[in-house]
Amino acid sequence: MGILDFVRDVGHQLFDTDSEAAHNIKQHLEIKTSGLSDLEVEFDDGVATIKGNASNQATKDLAIAIAGNVKGVERVDADGLAVPPPPPEAPEPEPAAEYYEIVSGDTLGSIAKRFYGKASAYMKIYEANKDIIENPDRIYPGQKIIIPKD
Repeated sequence: MGILDFVRDVGHQLFDTDSEAAHNIKQHLEIKTSGLSDLEVEFDDGVATIKGNASNQATKDLAIAIAGNVKGVERVDADGLAVPPPPPEAPEPEPAAEYYEIVSGDTLGSIAKRFYGKASAYMKIYEANKDIIENPDRIYPGQKIIIPKD
């Protein structure tokens, strides 16, 4: 997965100046995400570059979403965030996550209905994004979330 675009003016406010951005984003990732090692974060003009190792594809996808939902981040480049290859006898690797950008009028219930056919499945989306969404009743346009595979 190359560079993923996000909305720069929405998300968690973690830094006031670009000079503190990389350190604060790295700290935020270390707190919110387990399964990352040798983590390095760079920040330049709205682009957060994440390098290191992720224990699996789901961890990498979550790290991208968390970094991208930081106010001031317009793009996340995670090409340098390595995921170990599966062993030869392992089943197919997990598919990359599907991201969804919240638009005005969305609720987790309406998003669940669109992807799963029933609004009551909204907790599945919330559980997959609880490190991004603090309250399932408070989502905002421009926020990108992960839609778990059914």
